[in-house]
Amino acid sequence: MLFTRSPTKSASPADVQKDGGMLRFLIILAVVAWAFRSFVAAPFSIPSGSMLPTLYIGDYLFVAKWPYGYSRYSFPWSFPNYEGRVLSNLPKRGDVAVFRPPGGDTEFVKRVIGLPGDTIEVKGGMLVLNGRAVPRKALTPFAMPVSANSPCKVVPPATPFTRQAEGQAYCLYPAYRETLPDGTRYTVIDQVENPRVDDFPVIHVPAGHVFMMGDNRDDSLDSRYSPAEGGIGYVPVENLVGRAMVTFWSTDGSASYVKPWTWFTALRPSRIGNGYHGDPE
Repeated sequence: MLFTRSPTKSASPADVQKDGGMLRFLIILAVVAWAFRSFVAAPFSIPSGSMLPTLYIGDYLFVAKWPYGYSRYSFPWSFPNYEGRVLSNLPKRGDVAVFRPPGGDTEFVKRVIGLPGDTIEVKGGMLVLNGRAVPRKALTPFAMPVSANSPCKVVPPATPFTRQAEGQAYCLYPAYRETLPDGTRYTVIDQVENPRVDDFPVIHVPAGHVFMMGDNRDDSLDSRYSPAEGGIGYVPVENLVGRAMVTFWSTDGSASYVKPWTWFTALRPSRIGNGYHGDPE
């Protein structure tokens, strides 16, 4: 009995063209995604409560890349890697900005308080900017909904205080409104008397740097702390990634990746579309 080998079917020109077209499409898609994240906006998630009440744990926001210009920190994986900043603009006092601390790879989010050349001081918990006290007004306590990713965390020796309303537990924090010289206002939390940061000596923000603070003043390792203390110190303008723009998603932490319907039951719809000035919701 004779056996013959079937001829191997070669790829037709149409198949080659189809495969090449798909490859080109994927490359173009990757380039467009990289360009959008690098030059327009990128997503950022909030992992901690250092910016309460402005930002909740579980908030997802878009970070605008164009307001401060572009440095290597603007790009995914810091590529291309170059020194300095192109089309550089200083942030405004009061901006909520994402940045990388000197020597770090993790991105942080804080509020810009001091610009190059400014003097910063804190007296009895009151911010003093360029020798003038920033007006501070006591508000009704901020009520944060207690959830899976947002427990009632306080800074010792403060005592957790909660209340119930319509079946929901809320954690209450002492809140104050600060108003900067240009009229920008925002709400801060000041939980305890902390001599280390409530009485902060006069410092001068160096050229090419900004001074950042968290809105949850007693629970934020920010520019008031040196890197040796676990803080961030002064942040070089080059290290700015972008300006927080808007919240596009927010979850209370009760969702499960394997249960898609919980992605929506865990959604905090009132957080979506929030900006980052004024009073908390």
